[in-house]
Amino acid sequence: AVSIKLTHGHYLKGPMEQHGKIIAEYVWIDGTGINLRSKCRTLPAKVTDIKDLPEWNYDGSSTGQATTENSEVIMKPCAFFPDPFRG
Repeated sequence: AVSIKLTHGHYLKGPMEQHGKIIAEYVWIDGTGINLRSKCRTLPAKVTDIKDLPEWNYDGSSTGQATTENSEVIMKPCAFFPDPFRG
């Protein structure tokens, strides 16, 4: 049996105060056309409009969507949905 001592139990007691910030998760289909990829970032406030979401980048060579010579891919959000798990 494994025993884990919880030293930070207050994290398990309910929602933590986020001071108005939110986590936005950007999700896209990779170069296979089948697999999903995602990246998360912290934003300063709740998103109420698609214009509130900034463009972001990722290395397209690691997802099969660009060559290594020119691998920066820019993501421009086209929809947003509230996360039922994060609130």
